[in-house]
Amino acid sequence: MSKNSSKQKRSPLVVIAALLLLLLPGVGQLPASRAQTPRAAQPQQRPRRVGSTQQTPPAKDAPRATPATPAAEEVDEDDVVRVETQLVTVPVTVTDRAGRTLTNLRAENFALYEDGRPQRVANFIATDAPFEVALLLDTSGSTRAEVGLIRRAANAFIDALRPGDRISIVAFNSREDAGTKLATVELMTHLTDNRDALQQAIENIGSSNGTPFYDALERVAREVFREPPRPELRGRRALVALTDGVDSTSEADFAEARARLQQTGTLTYFIQVNTEDFVEERLMKDCQDDGRLSLSRVQLQRYRKIFDPRADVADYANFCRMGPFERMQISRSLYQLARREMQELARDSGGKTFNAADLRDARAAFAQVASDIGKQYSLGYYSTNKARDGGFRRIRVEVRGLQGAQVTAREGYQAPKS
Repeated sequence: MSKNSSKQKRSPLVVIAALLLLLLPGVGQLPASRAQTPRAAQPQQRPRRVGSTQQTPPAKDAPRATPATPAAEEVDEDDVVRVETQLVTVPVTVTDRAGRTLTNLRAENFALYEDGRPQRVANFIATDAPFEVALLLDTSGSTRAEVGLIRRAANAFIDALRPGDRISIVAFNSREDAGTKLATVELMTHLTDNRDALQQAIENIGSSNGTPFYDALERVAREVFREPPRPELRGRRALVALTDGVDSTSEADFAEARARLQQTGTLTYFIQVNTEDFVEERLMKDCQDDGRLSLSRVQLQRYRKIFDPRADVADYANFCRMGPFERMQISRSLYQLARREMQELARDSGGKTFNAADLRDARAAFAQVASDIGKQYSLGYYSTNKARDGGFRRIRVEVRGLQGAQVTAREGYQAPKS
């Protein structure tokens, strides 16, 4: 049989096959999506694991710490995810019946509750882990004549800390601006464990003619504790301030400074030097007396906004036109406000306030702070309550398996607000 005759016999079959391809649905064509993208070229999508972070193996000598990692959940790529990453840090001190501090506990010894609901301990750091400390020294007002005592108290505090602790020195000073002395905040040294450098920084502190207290809090948050802490140092940051807390020159206000400081998770300790009687006596002097003190424009307007909001601005514009009883009332109110603000900061963070009748008492208070820091555990958890309502949430810490153990811990915290 010739080649031509063979082609002629197969041609009807070819025609029938072609008709079937045209008439039967779905035969002979790929779905639109596959026709556009070959299978091999399609991206391989896997669910994301949300809420977990890659952990770096700890160094050989690193302090014991439980990784601060919230529970992971599988989430498809197309889902919109909001991840809550705020770690709530809780400083904890545990003592036995005799008042002796217990320093050999582990994460499993602790139970955490927020508003009565159990929370998972996501981060645990033992008492031997180092601290980072911002030491704020107020050398304004009545303390200017006692700079020598302040230096000795600060050096004694640093000596009482442990070798691995790092310290930053923050102080007040004055600078000239168009013939006027302005109080400023000086960062004398960044965080360091170099004791010689710290001693030199303390020797270099000066004095100021004002108290930019809120600006100092804001600067500690913005510069000293600017970077997030390493995992092994979460909950191991503290501000220790020697001050009367009465702000007189700050550009920042208390709410702003407080919010910034809270974001850093910093413990706050305040050694409150009592300068009220000294200041009040000098406020009573005549404006022509070189030994007098004046309430600043910032203080007068702060008093008006908080205690007399309906008053005209002009009513609090001139200190020298005020009578002695009015000056006394304003001064006492501002001191009460300062004490309340320091107590709030300490309570929010889990720190403490100490009353010092004079600068000699401050040395004993510094020793107590150093002791407290060296005996604290740091616990951390991610709250199961995701509501951003700004409400206060109470924290309770219990110790398992130790009869008669006494726990001192942070009372609670203010939830974020959307």
